[in-house]
Amino acid sequence: MNSTAASDRPSPPRAARRVQQRSHHGDVFDDPYEWLRAKDDAEVIAHLEAENAYTDARTAHLEPLRETLFQEIKGRVQETDLSVPSRRGDWWYYGRTVEGQQYGLQCRARIASADDWTPPVLDPKTPVAGEEVLLDGNAEADGHEFFSMGSFDVSDDATRLLWSVDFEGDERYTVHVRDLVTGERLPDVIPGTSGAFFSPDGASVLYTTVDESWRPDTLWLHRLGTDVADDVQLFHEPDERFWMGAGITRSRKYLVIGLGSNVTSEELLVDLDDLTAPPRVVWPRAEGVEYSLEHAVVDGRDELLILHNDGALDFELVAVSAADPQGERRVLVPHTPGRRLLDVDAFRDATAVEYRREGLCRLALLDLGTGALDELEFDEPLFSVGLGGNPEWTTPSLRLGYSSFVTPATVYDLQLADRSLQLRKRQPVLGGYDPDDYAQSREWARADDGTNVPISLVWKRSEGDPREADAPRPVHLYGYGSYEHSIDPGFSVMRLSELDRGAVFAVAHVRGGGEMGRGWYEDGKLGHKINTFTDFVACARHLVDAGITAPERLVAEGGSAGGLLMGAVANLAPELFAGILASVPFVDALTSILDPSLPLTVIEWDEWGDPLHNAEVYAYMKSYTPYENVRDGAPYPPILAVTSLNDTRVLYVEPAKWVARLRDAGAQDVLFKCEMVAGHGGVSGRYSSWRERAFELAWLLDRLGLA
Repeated sequence: MNSTAASDRPSPPRAARRVQQRSHHGDVFDDPYEWLRAKDDAEVIAHLEAENAYTDARTAHLEPLRETLFQEIKGRVQETDLSVPSRRGDWWYYGRTVEGQQYGLQCRARIASADDWTPPVLDPKTPVAGEEVLLDGNAEADGHEFFSMGSFDVSDDATRLLWSVDFEGDERYTVHVRDLVTGERLPDVIPGTSGAFFSPDGASVLYTTVDESWRPDTLWLHRLGTDVADDVQLFHEPDERFWMGAGITRSRKYLVIGLGSNVTSEELLVDLDDLTAPPRVVWPRAEGVEYSLEHAVVDGRDELLILHNDGALDFELVAVSAADPQGERRVLVPHTPGRRLLDVDAFRDATAVEYRREGLCRLALLDLGTGALDELEFDEPLFSVGLGGNPEWTTPSLRLGYSSFVTPATVYDLQLADRSLQLRKRQPVLGGYDPDDYAQSREWARADDGTNVPISLVWKRSEGDPREADAPRPVHLYGYGSYEHSIDPGFSVMRLSELDRGAVFAVAHVRGGGEMGRGWYEDGKLGHKINTFTDFVACARHLVDAGITAPERLVAEGGSAGGLLMGAVANLAPELFAGILASVPFVDALTSILDPSLPLTVIEWDEWGDPLHNAEVYAYMKSYTPYENVRDGAPYPPILAVTSLNDTRVLYVEPAKWVARLRDAGAQDVLFKCEMVAGHGGVSGRYSSWRERAFELAWLLDRLGLA
């Protein structure tokens, strides 16, 4: 634990109180810290820097541990490494990293022959014969404190490269183009994009831009060699609730324009032989109906495979004629309660379906004639599986990824001829890692309303099964619980530093996520949002009541919407935790969702409700949002809040205000760290991100008594 005596601690920064009143639906809220939203104000920057200095001082004793953790992470990673090549056209494409370099390189090498579908086995120590380095992220990042690559595409004829970069962390990317034959960088530069890709002939770039609220809303066509000012607008979505995205089908037959709010979607098609033709709607949008499509050729007919929830809570898969998509529907995979269909991918000779059953991801091949699903089987109790990059329409095998809490990320090729799995690569973990040294299992907690909530556990076997322990074990409990996003079993090199010190890592699969199907999500959003928070508390109490841990040995973590979860449980049950780590936390949710001028707000109304126009939603949100519900005198545990100045999804001001309010309430040990050049995902560069995680892990281990 923190060995610094209270009397020796530096005093935390105190933000000035400058009350601004917020009045809605007859309720007046006095907000003393809203002034911290002025990002360009020198006083605000000075306050953030003072917070960073305070956090540095309070955690200085952990510097040796941070360095040890960084070296452990670095020592387990094969720093010079290559991904499994993926074939597209006449080339194998892959990424590689080089020891000592922050960013990866994107590369390619020619196939040996047209029937060559076995990816070359690349040796990190040996130069790849005939390799072309398409893009070196280190060269692109040179001279910049932050670097993030967005779009990356090669034209179908393999002669041109498109990529986009962000140097601020605000997720607004500038597109560049290079001629891969001459090596010349073309003069075409397109700023302010959110996504971009080539037209099939490689002569044009299609890209999306955003509105004032940073919502992708417009699709453009830029013909290479022309002025950006002359670009053609192909489509604009005026409804502020809907995001827009676009892409080309794997069959290279259609441009698909996808429009979606959190609960409603609409897809439009454009034949690729005339990109400027008016898009045609597949199914007109209907409130609450979500769908996505995939182009398939069935017995020589162009069909659309549509995954939808129209009268099917956990979705069903139907086929319709591409020429008449609003016509007759042929059911391929019927709706089955508890089996949440997630995705469908069509190829010339196969169709794959991904779905969730019993809380785990599943992958199956679909017979388009009979509707039969041939599910792949794996022998671990907890695992994740899904299709990987499969750009080719005509392929004899499908690339897929597999992982679990104890099995490192694994790449297989599923051979369509005999359904066999061929191992292509397993993530190397240096230092003698053996998956058999670790174990994973699932527990179930009983929520306040009687719902059983799954908890995943992973631990090192030599430390003993925590379910049979004679004394409470240190437990790191993670949670998210929003947007139907599931925290699936996955391997983490960085997590080993916890497990090897005796910690148990646990995931509370709370409602609001998608682990148990669409109903699980519905029961943790809008007017049921509080279930997310009480589920997490129930999971923590279960771990304590089962003797697996104790409050003084239990630390919680969550980020973004999971940071809202952290703020809420800190108010609900502060006595249950020895520490709470909140990353880019959405803790001032009501203030943000009341302001439609902020990025994402209007879109978010489908997830949280519209408190601006609905008094009941306002009252409900105000009952749980962390900032408004900080309790004076509550026994808050030590809290570490981490954010980034340029985050456009959860603004830095939310944790800044929350921390100030916690200190007002008497919380004795609250730390705040703001990265001054970073975005929602934190710092850029793999070494920098490892150091950032080492900082957080050191704090976590300190709270768990394992420092």
